Amino acid sequence: MQYAQKNTTIIKTLDILKLFTDHEKLSLQELVIHTGIPRTSMLRMVASLEEMGFLERNGDGKYVLGLIFLRFGDLVAKRLDIRRIALPIMRKLQEEADEAVNLVVRKGNEGVYIEKVDTSHPVKVYTDIGRRAPLYGGACPRILLAYMPAAERERYLRETELVRYAEGTILDKDELRRELEKVRRDGYAYSGGELRDFTAAVAAPIYNQAGAVVASLSLAGLTERFKGENLERLIRLVKAAAAEISKQLGWQVTI
Repeated sequence: MQYAQKNTTIIKTLDILKLFTDHEKLSLQELVIHTGIPRTSMLRMVASLEEMGFLERNGDGKYVLGLIFLRFGDLVAKRLDIRRIALPIMRKLQEEADEAVNLVVRKGNEGVYIEKVDTSHPVKVYTDIGRRAPLYGGACPRILLAYMPAAERERYLRETELVRYAEGTILDKDELRRELEKVRRDGYAYSGGELRDFTAAVAAPIYNQAGAVVASLSLAGLTERFKGENLERLIRLVKAAAAEISKQLGWQVTI
């Protein structure tokens, strides 16, 4: 009977945490409404989750996921098969392009950098594994937004506030919609100074065996190197590398 009670508690706790895959923040009352758990029991459970670091309260008193999930997310990302498959291709791409290479997957409403290969340039664009970025900002995250299901993508655009990270951050939603259409049409994304000033990136989608975009691959560096014929070369290289990773994940191009 004691074990059954523990299992029930675990199930209820998981139900609470799962709500945050679709909601960035939730009040105590909203948690009660979504789960049906009585308020007194909910208060006791979220207090325990908060104490253990799984939940935190933000400035307006609502609950958000705790930073402990960043560590767990890092561990999961490092063990993904896509990372193992992509890394040798990323190393080859870095040698050919002589720019930093990043691999990004979607986690909720953010892109998470799960692998990188640095450039040999003395002035580099540093990106840590585990770094998160908004889906609307930067070439790699925007690939993931562009290839989301249409209804889900539009809901994201309606509900998301566009915040400036750098001089080139897109803040107009209609402009962003046009950019997403261009990404789907061209099969790649370009960004200039969106997350950091004076930096640029080009990215391409990575598909799984079912034809769904599961990650994005980018080349990133200083804006001055992402121009003219060299930009065209970098686009060709990143698209070819992303296609090779997709192929090894089981994706087959249908004509």
